[in-house]
Amino acid sequence: MRIKMISVLTVALMAAGSLHATAQTKGDWVLGNYQGAGYWFPGVVEKLGGGKVTVRYDDGERETLDISDVRAYDWMIGMKVECNYKGKGDWYPGKIASLAGEKIGIAYDDGDKETTKTGRCRSN
Repeated sequence: MRIKMISVLTVALMAAGSLHATAQTKGDWVLGNYQGAGYWFPGVVEKLGGGKVTVRYDDGERETLDISDVRAYDWMIGMKVECNYKGKGDWYPGKIASLAGEKIGIAYDDGDKETTKTGRCRSN
């Protein structure tokens, strides 16, 4: 019962926009709005202060962002994402089929499946 209540509260806070980057600390896995392009990429907080957060993305890139451009990592099985299929450079839509750390299974909308790394995926 307690877990269900916490889950309901978490969903309500997320819907209200209350779970934002202000709760992040060094070492947390987050999603960053890479170069302000509107796509959210997974990474780890390396440094924060003065309203800025430095994120080391799962693909190795680093970026210092305004705290408003970082949010809690919220990827879960069934969620829609886009991934760089086999590292070929193009982004394809699909759903997360499995998650294990930085290893992610994708069921693409066209029927293909792939196990890849989170650093090759993004969300809107």
